[in-house]
Amino acid sequence: NHTKVTEFILVGFKSYPGLQLLLSVLLSMMYVVTVLGNACMILIIRMDSKLHTPMYFFLENLSILDICYSSVITPKAALTFLLDRRIISYNGCATQMFFFSLFGTTEAFFLAVMAYDRFIAICNPLLYQIIMNKRLCVFMVVGSYLSGCINCTIQTGFTFSLSFCGPKEINHFFCDVPAVMYASCSDTLVNEIVMLAVCGSIIVGTALVVFISYGYIIITIVQMPSAESRSKAFSTCSSHTLAVSLFFGTVFFMYAEPGATSSPDKSNTISILYTIVIPMLNPFIYTLRNKEVKGSLKKQLKKK
Repeated sequence: NHTKVTEFILVGFKSYPGLQLLLSVLLSMMYVVTVLGNACMILIIRMDSKLHTPMYFFLENLSILDICYSSVITPKAALTFLLDRRIISYNGCATQMFFFSLFGTTEAFFLAVMAYDRFIAICNPLLYQIIMNKRLCVFMVVGSYLSGCINCTIQTGFTFSLSFCGPKEINHFFCDVPAVMYASCSDTLVNEIVMLAVCGSIIVGTALVVFISYGYIIITIVQMPSAESRSKAFSTCSSHTLAVSLFFGTVFFMYAEPGATSSPDKSNTISILYTIVIPMLNPFIYTLRNKEVKGSLKKQLKKK
């Protein structure tokens, strides 16, 4: 006999009682910085007509995505640590998983799209305006969200088709797929295979687009005749390369690694990086390492 589970208990970091208040304060501060940083990036791009290009169109959408991505996890986690109210409803858990998977998958596709944009800009500059037209840019953004929607529907559907009959504890600070799967009393082999196949193919596929694009970019930059042109080309790619390395490096070890559900303690720490830290760092990475954005920011501040 199985009683229907109506709620779960999020026990991530519960073994460190002295850190609960500190974690809550840190997460709250990081969330505020994430929202303000990405909102400023959006405003800078919209207010400066010189930044109305495909590259900054994608960057603006990435900032919007990062705000949504962080909002699904961070406020709930901060309140959980502050008030020690760790209960989340069954439907609330499924909803959180759905939107987290949606925004996380979409971000992977966005980073691949941005790499392709840089590939066209550097390797085919004369055809850039023709290839990267507004219609294609919008199509790429919509396609990224649709791809994310397909993945999150599969992951959430498969995970919540499992039976939950034992302790309702989830060893995480939010409803992540491996953690919820680990809390089930069903055989999760099929779910693990599906997660590995779907998430692995998405991560590997988008990462390949990034690596191949940057392979051609590096070859093109090396062949440029002047040091100034090489420096300019490299500066437009360095910030994106750093953001890609941070995101794919952490996500790969979470979802594309066999036996991902067997190390819930490890996932708590790694998850903080890609759910909270990376969305906070992205606007600073793209601002501090981008001369056009810094120039636009200085111009806007002088006007004020």
